[in-house]
Amino acid sequence: MNTGYTPSPTRYRTDGMKFRRCGHSGIRLPEMSLGLWHNFGGTDSYANAQAMAHYAFDHGICHFDLGNNYGPPPGSAEETFGKLMRHSFRPYRDELFISTKAGHEMWPGPFGDWGSRKSLMASLDQSLKRMGLDYVDVFYSHRYDPSTPLEETMQALADIVRQGKALYVGISKYPPAQAAQAYRYLESQGTHCLLYQGRYNLFCRLPEQEGLLQQARRNGTGFIAFSPLAQGLLTGRYLDGIPADSRMARNLFLKRDSLTPETLDRIKALDRIAARRGQTLAEMSLAWLLKDDTVTSVIIGASSTSQLADNLKALENTSFDEEELGEIDRISAG
Repeated sequence: MNTGYTPSPTRYRTDGMKFRRCGHSGIRLPEMSLGLWHNFGGTDSYANAQAMAHYAFDHGICHFDLGNNYGPPPGSAEETFGKLMRHSFRPYRDELFISTKAGHEMWPGPFGDWGSRKSLMASLDQSLKRMGLDYVDVFYSHRYDPSTPLEETMQALADIVRQGKALYVGISKYPPAQAAQAYRYLESQGTHCLLYQGRYNLFCRLPEQEGLLQQARRNGTGFIAFSPLAQGLLTGRYLDGIPADSRMARNLFLKRDSLTPETLDRIKALDRIAARRGQTLAEMSLAWLLKDDTVTSVIIGASSTSQLADNLKALENTSFDEEELGEIDRISAG
């Protein structure tokens, strides 16, 4: 099949992207994965999305992370990825690790949200059609549903694996007690939880504080971090104010009131440490997540290939000395 795209023959070179074992499994994931939450929707440029996806794969990023409601509009990121599969990636499907999720509002009515068996199974069927896939590599319950018995949600995940619609399953944003229950139930059904996906960055240390990192490790489950740059706060984007074309200026996912004077002081202090290391703030923030093997992979977002290239530079130095770590901890703790 001639797609017009030939990936770089050096995408798996030994001095390039590194791969980490995902818990107690045979899966190794790239240290950086590409998230399609932003900039891959129906209102975005397909040419730019294609360029970013090609660049990512050419540099060893073979894991693409999606969700049923990613867009806008909801579902359109999966449609974009389906187009990428048809035009670029179909011959390389077995090299790709593709994930999607369900659990946030996707369609009207009582079955388009949360974690019922009907909602999860219907959503995955829709996702597979949008992406033109027979299966995904991992399917997540996107959030804990306090109104649905956890056993129902986990049984749906186990049955999805048995049906061959997903090779593995994961959970995202579950509180520690419910994560432990989910791990146990899945094991009882012969379905290991491959991944826990959680928000983790220098300004959000909950996975450490709540023990989620340690819990995942004990269970043989990989931990994959999303929002590693705190929606852009941990970049140089806001060091001199709020740019007119920034996400914060639009006051959507990143609110203007999140840039308090105290937060700005912390950002500037972290930026000074990064400069001493010869890194940008974004590079250091990503490198910090990968400083040891508690994190399997970091999901990065991007709006351009140049931004992707900048993020990948973080992999050149993920080592920190004790003095740096102590200083970073004191600053990030506020």
